[in-house]
Amino acid sequence: MELYRKYGSKSLKAVEHVVLLLIAIATIVAIGQEVFHLVDKMAVELADLLLLFIYLEVLAMVANYAESGKLPVRMPLYIAIVALARYLILDMKAMEDWRVLAVSLSTLIVATTVVVIRWGQIKMPYPKNQDYDS
Repeated sequence: MELYRKYGSKSLKAVEHVVLLLIAIATIVAIGQEVFHLVDKMAVELADLLLLFIYLEVLAMVANYAESGKLPVRMPLYIAIVALARYLILDMKAMEDWRVLAVSLSTLIVATTVVVIRWGQIKMPYPKNQDYDS
């Protein structure tokens, strides 16, 4: 156990930072590829903007996690909402009615989850004298 305390924790933190850096680099590369694609086709569609917004949210999530060491649950939920909206926009004409309804209902459930989590943070915050991350 002493060996883990001395080296294990620091090693895991180092790996965590390397992976965060890789995620950030991969996201920046993806943004560059998308921008190149937009310039190449000389047109911007709503699906393209939503994809760029997803990339932006991923970068914000990585930055937030790198700064605070914490990942708010709401950030991936926001990404999920935009991803579901993008999926609905791109494939709506080819989708069957039940699939459109399922994706719409899924979006509503995720959005409701965000509202409930936010309400809980406001109405029932953690006590300031306790550290729940330890």
